[in-house]
Amino acid sequence: MGLDRRAFLGRSAAAGAGVALAGGAVGGEAVAAPSAGAAGHVGRPGRERRYAFTVMGTTDLHGNVFNWDYFTDREFDDKAHNDVGLAKISTLVKRVRRERGRRNTLLIDAGDTIQGTQLSYYYAKVDPITARRGPVHPMAQAMNAIGYDAAALGNHEFNYGIPVLRRFEEQCDFPLLGANALDARTLRPAFAPYSMHRLRTPFGRDVRVAVLGLTNPGIAIWDKANVSGKMVFPGLEEQAAKWVPRLRSMGADVVIVSAHSGSSGTSSYGDQLPYVENAAALVARQVPGIDAILVGHAHTEIPEYRVANERTGREVVLSEPLKWGQRLTLFDVELVWSRGRWTVERVGAEVLNSNTVEEDPAITRLLGDEHRKVVAYVNQVIGTSTAAMSTADAPWKDEPIIDLINHVQTETVKAALAGGEFASLPVLSQASCFSRTAAIPAGQVTIKDAAGLYPFENTLEARVLTGAQLREYLEFSARYYVRTPAGGPVDTAKLTNADGIPDYNYDAVSGLTYEVDIARPAGERIAKLAFEGKPVDPAARFVLAVNNYRASGGGAFPHVASAKQVWSNSEEIRNTIIQWVRAKGTVDPAVFASVGWRLTRDGVPVF
Repeated sequence: MGLDRRAFLGRSAAAGAGVALAGGAVGGEAVAAPSAGAAGHVGRPGRERRYAFTVMGTTDLHGNVFNWDYFTDREFDDKAHNDVGLAKISTLVKRVRRERGRRNTLLIDAGDTIQGTQLSYYYAKVDPITARRGPVHPMAQAMNAIGYDAAALGNHEFNYGIPVLRRFEEQCDFPLLGANALDARTLRPAFAPYSMHRLRTPFGRDVRVAVLGLTNPGIAIWDKANVSGKMVFPGLEEQAAKWVPRLRSMGADVVIVSAHSGSSGTSSYGDQLPYVENAAALVARQVPGIDAILVGHAHTEIPEYRVANERTGREVVLSEPLKWGQRLTLFDVELVWSRGRWTVERVGAEVLNSNTVEEDPAITRLLGDEHRKVVAYVNQVIGTSTAAMSTADAPWKDEPIIDLINHVQTETVKAALAGGEFASLPVLSQASCFSRTAAIPAGQVTIKDAAGLYPFENTLEARVLTGAQLREYLEFSARYYVRTPAGGPVDTAKLTNADGIPDYNYDAVSGLTYEVDIARPAGERIAKLAFEGKPVDPAARFVLAVNNYRASGGGAFPHVASAKQVWSNSEEIRNTIIQWVRAKGTVDPAVFASVGWRLTRDGVPVF
């Protein structure tokens, strides 16, 4: 169990404590002058000397500063009434600092900062921070103002290319950490592996807190185009085993890991890399000397998770705050002075909900102009639609709005291959339901409507697969459905996401017709697979229009990552859709919508 917060604060009598960041330099340190606070412990005569401090943590902010949904152009809300954004986090941080004492706290992040909203997209692509005299990224401005001490790199940091990431790094007043992001030529760290912080106590030695940053090995696959030949990303366990003993030998009393890696021990890229994607718990289990791990990447909420180290038996406390600034993790760390050194006695973790506070007006004022620019941008009208379309039923029905994505991708690839060696091959396309709330209204269509179909910065490729490979691809995709016997009712709330498979890892493939029999076990579900009304020849060749995430192995779909690439481009699919709507002027589902696949049970349609 975590520490009792009231007891923690009660034990934290008024004492001065200083915190200073190492400015991103490996091994560098600076110490702030002590000041009165509310959290540092004071030892009493004849009693043990104790000290406590708090590490606050966020992760997967994904470009959220305001409690605003740029795809719907209104305040963010969901079924649980969560709120999002750094403006809310700032209010929570200020409250914790008042309670603990500003200099008895650290604030860190576990990555995926500069991608995910139209706000972050705008300052990477429309008004890029890399331009001469370009703007300061809103996420850098907000995090600097709030006073972050360090942040680990996330995989989405690399989506816009290394120049954008490096410029963002320059604009941050805190270091971006990645001990397992190495220069491909020298195999030396391409970013600061760690930062060292000193907390000044009123007696004994200052407490030295090391923050080790670890990122995701999947970057080598998912952003291959941006990092190949430039950086490599070895496993988290390997690099933690290298760095944690070094940090201890350098005098670290406390070692905190900020890891952009979930805790489940699973991977979505199969056997393409010899590393685990979600390795945070493995790091805790295998590497001695770690006190706590701030977990990221998985977009799940874990208030407190304790893992016993295999070698020492000591518990390591893990916590993952919910994405987009919905939660703030607090690690409360208690130390005791014994035998001439500080020793961690207890660590507890909890999460605070950002929907319990108002946005910090200092942050909303700071970035009000940037927000208004982006709102104006996403509300630009680019065309009209003859009918309303929605993704509400797209996870279980072949809906026109997903057909639109596939239609645009198919047309784009056909045009690119025209007149070439592969022009005679049929072009198919894959698409996923990225958001169950995306919609195209009847009437005017804006940038935000079209962009809402594709919230990720994926680009388009064309790969050649055989009919047999496509069947295996579709069987793999159909694992997404929970096996549901024939005869009984079907509850759509319990039908999808079997074994935790996210919506974005279920692909609908256009250009073929097929049934998915959910009464059958996974691996035996695809029936009546046909092309132009005839059963698909296992030896026939097809071109699959596919996003770069899937083509690079994301989701571990079979065959596609090793299939022959016949075309690719660097234009984001989202922009391709926007440009297509601009060029056509009118979106008419009658032109592209069809029912190519359906769910069945023992051959009987479910819907």
